[in-house]
Amino acid sequence: MTTRLMRSRTDRMFAGVCGGMAEYFAIDATIVRLVFALAVLSGLSPLIYLILWIVMPEAPVAASEADAQRLQSAAEQPHRYDPYTGQPIQ
Repeated sequence: MTTRLMRSRTDRMFAGVCGGMAEYFAIDATIVRLVFALAVLSGLSPLIYLILWIVMPEAPVAASEADAQRLQSAAEQPHRYDPYTGQPIQ
């Protein structure tokens, strides 16, 4: 299976660029974030990060993440009430 460089959905602080690079190179995301933070001193790091954010596709949603998002959206829905009795429907 080939691995692609994609932004991470699970290991993200801002846009998932560093998390995606860490997954691609199989290293800790903290190391990648530290390299980007140290590269800020050169002045190119924010520009490179923005370009990577635009260019890198976002990783697809895994089945377990899709289930978690579905359950979260169901929990955020307003309560429904029976129109005749006014009691909440569960």
